[in-house]
Amino acid sequence: MSKNNFLIIGRIENIEVIAVRHSIHVLEFLQSTYGRGRWRKLKGVASVQLENGRIRLAEVHWFEAHGIGKRQIKIKHYLD
Repeated sequence: MSKNNFLIIGRIENIEVIAVRHSIHVLEFLQSTYGRGRWRKLKGVASVQLENGRIRLAEVHWFEAHGIGKRQIKIKHYLD
């Protein structure tokens, strides 16, 4: 399990960009922690396996930059 206590099962679908560059409130943190890049905040829908083994459909949010990958993935809310 990841430190967020869930695993993403399968693919993330219906991906949308929420914010880019300076619209991201934690941009300075992302750059100092993971490196400089064209950071974007995205959201999508995925099946997630929770720590207790239950599988649920959830909206997930994360930050992503080219060459760095997905970071800070979190569940925003459950859709089922």
